[in-house]
Amino acid sequence: MAESKMNATPDRVVERNIALTGQFTRYLLENPAIFSALPDAFELVIFPQNDPELQLYNLRLWEKFGREGKPVVLAHLGSTGVELTTQTPPQIYVPIAA
Repeated sequence: MAESKMNATPDRVVERNIALTGQFTRYLLENPAIFSALPDAFELVIFPQNDPELQLYNLRLWEKFGREGKPVVLAHLGSTGVELTTQTPPQIYVPIAA
């Protein structure tokens, strides 16, 4: 993986991740049918489309702290500034374990 300089402070990254996780959780609660497609007790990795720095940071966190054997759900959010709705839904991926 290519190394890049991370400009964000840990506090700022936490703030951005909390906001995005809140948006994703709200979206799931407003669309409960999605829960049936998600595995139990999964690791959530958020990739905001307009924030490549946070994408890389979250990928590194998952690589470092993700628990082996625990299913992962990847959520690609269109934009950090746009509320998730049925018109702007996240893309949710559940990779199949090999």
